[in-house]
Amino acid sequence: MRRQPLPWLLGPAFVAAVAYVDPGNVAANLTAGAQYGYLLVWVLVAANVMAVLIQYLSAKVGLVTGRSLPELLGDRLPRGRRLAYWVQAECVAAATDLAEVIGGAIALHILFGIPLLAGGVIIGVVSMLLLAVQTRRGPRHFEFVVTGLLVIITAGFVTGLFFGPVSWGEAAAGIVPRFEGTQTVLLAASMLGATVMPHAIYAHSALARDRHGCPPPPEALPRLLTATRWDVLLSLLVAGSVNIAMLLLAAGNLAGVPGTDSIEGAHAAITAALGPGIGIVFGIGLLASGLASTSVGCYAGSTIMGGLLHMRIPVLTRRVVTLIPALIVIAAGVDPTWALVLSQVLLSLGIPFALIPLVRLSSSRALMGSFVNRRALTGIAWVVVALIVTLNLALITLTVTGAG
Repeated sequence: MRRQPLPWLLGPAFVAAVAYVDPGNVAANLTAGAQYGYLLVWVLVAANVMAVLIQYLSAKVGLVTGRSLPELLGDRLPRGRRLAYWVQAECVAAATDLAEVIGGAIALHILFGIPLLAGGVIIGVVSMLLLAVQTRRGPRHFEFVVTGLLVIITAGFVTGLFFGPVSWGEAAAGIVPRFEGTQTVLLAASMLGATVMPHAIYAHSALARDRHGCPPPPEALPRLLTATRWDVLLSLLVAGSVNIAMLLLAAGNLAGVPGTDSIEGAHAAITAALGPGIGIVFGIGLLASGLASTSVGCYAGSTIMGGLLHMRIPVLTRRVVTLIPALIVIAAGVDPTWALVLSQVLLSLGIPFALIPLVRLSSSRALMGSFVNRRALTGIAWVVVALIVTLNLALITLTVTGAG
């Protein structure tokens, strides 16, 4: 393998990072900030730290084995368990697609007044064009396009911080973990599901494999793993900053403002508070988020199906099929922002199903050889699993009992 400069090796994690700033993040973060101020800043900080570890392990498994996480599971699970696992993974993928298409449709409605159903169709068509870049031009060109959209997303959601007030003291106090009732636990799970996303865990192993070969020569692996660590750290630093910026913007400018429990209402409040220019920039960021994340989500869904069912369906065909449920939800008149938040809760419940196998496989010396996780890293990974599972159990318990 020809030795390449470090910047040229970056890229797969920036594609995966788009999943961390999708419209579901916008809905969850704006709702949390508008309703509870800076209370849940700690959730985003903790989730982003977890995400750095998780995405690195996913890319590492793909690089070392030359197999995606779904492929490794598909090789090891008996047929019945493999099909059951595929069903839950597809539910996660469907929730992801729902959030991304609805978010993009809302952005088109905000910017151009396009009806939500027509906007959903437009998002689906444009995402197919983006996926065509990946299938026809290769992963590097796809990375360039998606990373460009990530830049637009960052500008769209961070710009408002420079024009609106933020209480940095209260933001710092928000780093201390705490809840205030059932609704804050629901939002925390939604924010966690929107930040540590199962489909990004599945996809990153395939992105790293496709980008660098399957597997690369053993002598190239140490350098590729070093590049991957930087790739993950830099990309999730960007994504984490955008998420926190959204919550701070809502906490500083939307707290107590009626109607901010929806993205449209939050956009209207941002426009009223900070001016129409900031409102337009916000809408453009939301549109870029929907377009980029739905393309990555469809890639992830194709990876899941191919690995677990041993079936290869063209990614563009899958895009058409998976667009239908999102359009049905829009046509049924379901509140779009609440649908986004609930989709993220479903994603949070799906995280352990992706994360537990990832930790076990990356800790297997028989599979990973000399690149197996060190004991300390494995221990930290299991702590992350325990924290996520605990939050999910608390969510279920509090929601069912109505406590809080």
